[in-house]
Amino acid sequence: MMPSARRRRMLPGAAMALSVAMVMPLAMAAAAPQAALPAARGFQFAIIGHPLQRGRDETTLKRAIADAAQTDPAFVVATGIKSASEPCSDKLYAQRQALLNESPQPMIVSLAGSDWSGCVNSAGRSNAIERLNRLRELFYVDGDSLGARRIAVTRLSSSAKFRSYAENAHWEVGKVLFATINLPANNNHFRAEAGRNSEFEDRLVANRAWLHRLFTLAARQKMHALVLFSDGDPGVTAEEGFSLLTSFRTKQDGFAETRKQIRTLAEKYKGKVLLIDAQAPAHGASGEPAIQWRDNVGHLHMAADWAEVRVAPGAATLFTIKGGSAEAQAQ
Repeated sequence: MMPSARRRRMLPGAAMALSVAMVMPLAMAAAAPQAALPAARGFQFAIIGHPLQRGRDETTLKRAIADAAQTDPAFVVATGIKSASEPCSDKLYAQRQALLNESPQPMIVSLAGSDWSGCVNSAGRSNAIERLNRLRELFYVDGDSLGARRIAVTRLSSSAKFRSYAENAHWEVGKVLFATINLPANNNHFRAEAGRNSEFEDRLVANRAWLHRLFTLAARQKMHALVLFSDGDPGVTAEEGFSLLTSFRTKQDGFAETRKQIRTLAEKYKGKVLLIDAQAPAHGASGEPAIQWRDNVGHLHMAADWAEVRVAPGAATLFTIKGGSAEAQAQ
């Protein structure tokens, strides 16, 4: 009886000692300085600046794909697949799709106006809408990029209301949201002819919803930046009152609404907004890649055959551009 009674008398003390032993490491851990969280990893992506549009041949495009692959980018974006002088044929479309699909890295195709909006049929009439639909069938058949190694993308066509707009896609790398948006360079394919400008107006509605979705997602996920790829330059970083109209005969600036929307949404967004287009700099400026900033909105003309963009989340300089011998830093 005595051993059992002694054991019972010792249990409360033993329990207290055990509790202290368990609590002390926790208290010591709380008092110790917290280890720094690992910084977000940097990465790089590549842009092919539509060399075909500047009178180059397919060999240049092949070389740009191979050179871009050497930097081991997270992905590559090709800004256009054909020049305006090349035929808008199924044969050429399929040939370029096969070529871009051979990329060792994930390949994203951002359509250019020269790919579809300037196409005409044998009677000389525009068949831009039919050609755009054909490109969608060839290049955007599922939720993946092209390339030997692919990444998943989310397409605007996943929304039933905008199921035709598969060319608009977004994806995420390292807390940066990337997206393509169909803005052809020839005044956003606004046509001044009489009657309803159906393709332009319908795409304007789709792009409006797309931009709202992108900025909402970027804000909700606390993305460091939103990067948009397009063919045309909507003039977001230009001075107030700037117009992209190239002729007094043009009655409407086809980029006006998109420009206003991006500026409005960017003012409320805490991260960076970078727009990358395939147009050459105006007024004979250097073709070397460089970002021009207006507040938190940056703009990059991709006139070079290709360029590498390095991304350093958390660093003072988020984007660093390298293209050929040129190197420029941006915010």
